[in-house]
Amino acid sequence: MMRVAVLGSTGSIGVSTLDVLGRHAERFEVAALAAATNHVRLLEQCRVHRPRLAVLSDASSARELESGLRSAGLATEVAWGADALAAVAGSAEVDAVMAAIVGAAGLPSTLAAARAGKRVLLANKESLVVGGKLLLDAARRGGATLIPIDSEHNAVFQCMPAGLEAGRAARGVRRVLLTASGGPFLRASRAELARVTPEQACAHPRWRMGRKISVDSATLMNKGLELIEACLLFGMEPAKVEVVVHPQSIVHSLVEYVDGSILAQLGNPDMRTPIAHALGWPERIASGVESLDLVAAARLDFEAPDLERFPALRLAREAAEAGGTAPAVLNAANEVAVAAFLAGALGFARIPEIVEAVLERHEHEDVSGLDVVFEADARARESAESLLVGAARSRA
Repeated sequence: MMRVAVLGSTGSIGVSTLDVLGRHAERFEVAALAAATNHVRLLEQCRVHRPRLAVLSDASSARELESGLRSAGLATEVAWGADALAAVAGSAEVDAVMAAIVGAAGLPSTLAAARAGKRVLLANKESLVVGGKLLLDAARRGGATLIPIDSEHNAVFQCMPAGLEAGRAARGVRRVLLTASGGPFLRASRAELARVTPEQACAHPRWRMGRKISVDSATLMNKGLELIEACLLFGMEPAKVEVVVHPQSIVHSLVEYVDGSILAQLGNPDMRTPIAHALGWPERIASGVESLDLVAAARLDFEAPDLERFPALRLAREAAEAGGTAPAVLNAANEVAVAAFLAGALGFARIPEIVEAVLERHEHEDVSGLDVVFEADARARESAESLLVGAARSRA
């Protein structure tokens, strides 16, 4: 039995992971679940999967969960806080960790899992974007296996030579092509983009995702973060990682080799496919996803992204080329700007403007340790908040 901890269990990736795990109860044990504050949904998950431990981010939510567990007669232990989360990720009682906590907040627990030599199912791309080679080095020293869960990176992983170590370049690979659906505003004009509401931005045409990642997909920042992640995971220079818009979301990414061969991974747009692949690797297990009907799909379209209407992708590439703390600054500024947009305090088209302004304010330095990363992250957030205050005053 592989003992699995699902960090971010109440989010879309966590729910899909539990669906796959539930289909293979003879093979996997849900050892621990962790969420932010959604104790109600976490209680329901504990009823079904009976983990030994459940973790929440604060004491108040933890007390509510404890009360519910007692009333249900369940023996699941409850802990709370970042230290408890990291302890779960590195616990000897866990074999694999689904790292699905949204944003830079997922870095400490992902690092703990890597240092402890776990199988890390990396759904939290920000951990790699922010932590960079620190995470890769921790995985190498700890003997951990990193398997990407983003559909694009998982597709690349499947198309790369078997046994490729995270962070190492594969011989014979010419380039990696990441596909992007284009989001809900692929054909929108600049005027229409300026009027986008949070509800519209969160209505993705192909994927069911959380609100933050849905907005990132709509701005193409999500694809930019994935570009940075791909460079790190597969040891590729930014110039060798390209993005192509593919509205059908059937081809999840491609790898071109020097002999002219291009390998692609195809499938219906359902996150249970990469999750099942990562859980079963190197074997294959059922995911519950329907077979792809190519005749019904009928056509596959590809086009270049419009960097004028979607500058977030350009900013991410520039951050990847700059290296050092630039990706951490990019990510932090974007998290602040997206939160402001979702709160109704910032226009959709202004999200990349805030990010670019923050990047221009900061001198990037080499990442020599976590303290450097966290300091850059904090300074970027302060800069973004300052810009938002200035924008609010100008409107008043």
